[in-house]
Amino acid sequence: MKQRVLSGMRPTGALHLGHYHGALKNWVRLQDDYECFYFVADWHALTTHYEEREVMGRYVYDMVIDWIAAGLDPDRSTIFIQSRVLEHAELFTLLAMGTPLGWLERVPTYKDQIEKLKDRDLATYGFLGYPLLQAADILIYKAAYVPVGEDQASHVELTREIARRFNHLYGRVPGFEGLVASALAKLGKDDARYYEKQRKAFGESGDEQALAKGEAVVRKAAVVLGAEETELLLGNLRGAGRTILPEPQAMHTEVTKLPGLDGAKMSKSYGNAIAMREEPALVEQKIRRMPTDPQRVRRTDPGDPGRCPVWQFHQVYSSSDTREWVVKGCRSAGIGCLECKQPVIDAILREQQPWRDRAAPLLADPKRVRDIVEAGTERARGIAQQTMHDVRAAMGLAY
Repeated sequence: MKQRVLSGMRPTGALHLGHYHGALKNWVRLQDDYECFYFVADWHALTTHYEEREVMGRYVYDMVIDWIAAGLDPDRSTIFIQSRVLEHAELFTLLAMGTPLGWLERVPTYKDQIEKLKDRDLATYGFLGYPLLQAADILIYKAAYVPVGEDQASHVELTREIARRFNHLYGRVPGFEGLVASALAKLGKDDARYYEKQRKAFGESGDEQALAKGEAVVRKAAVVLGAEETELLLGNLRGAGRTILPEPQAMHTEVTKLPGLDGAKMSKSYGNAIAMREEPALVEQKIRRMPTDPQRVRRTDPGDPGRCPVWQFHQVYSSSDTREWVVKGCRSAGIGCLECKQPVIDAILREQQPWRDRAAPLLADPKRVRDIVEAGTERARGIAQQTMHDVRAAMGLAY
């Protein structure tokens, strides 16, 4: 079976080229090797934009169209809406019962977002708790990996801590020690002794090598142990009891950072973005108006590509030969700025054409988009319900 990957985006409407190169391109590639779950994080959008209810529905489906246009295949990826799977909210609530407040307050992006969004009232429980909601989003699907950039790695680490604490609190069933002893007896004396040695080494020093060695012994005996006892011993090895919510790993995929038209971060709110399905004439107009090296006042003035925002687009879109032509031509004033921009215009239009082609039938038939989301949401809900069955039983709520 393929390992599961999960990621999501807040619905902000139609996506731009920065979204594609920063995340979507990797999502499309991951479909080949993993069981992929991608969700529209509409509840997360409300943690900072809880007053903007009028546009949410349009934003959700515009974004899904861009996902499919970029290459996400509903037959290979589960595409769904977070708020349509109510189990996310239930797990969020249950995890909140045992998550220390200090864990949420120390998340790096918490203070950073409060500083950046001073125009919004973020003194809300929803905003403080959004990292815990993220953890619930991940853990409810028992995802093995979460593709993230470096700035989001702390959220995955917090999710791991939350899972570890939950398993520690609720993974020790009545008679736990006796069940462990019974399972160890099936390993044989030598393997049981080796297992105990690795468990103690990991517990005392956090030695990941010891953990891996202990896990290898258990997995080798999985056929003899059976699934339940295998899980029991793996959990005991970590000091967490039975693993009810597996700890996910951060997947640091290669990310291409595409700046905005002015060299700053690409953002619709900054007015420096090119939408994924921008009209060709508008793309050409925007690129032609891009600022260039401020020291090239006249056509005959030599320039430096390092000072020019257009050069950053060449690094993403142009071949090595084209980049070499740009460097020589700019520094010698052999080419003008409009000549330099033309290969970028051509490359962006080539990249966008398949997106427009894939989006056209979806725009013409909105029901088809809703059917895709509905099917994905049903699939996601089934898995979420299975996880919540395990969680409720572990917490004593199965009466």
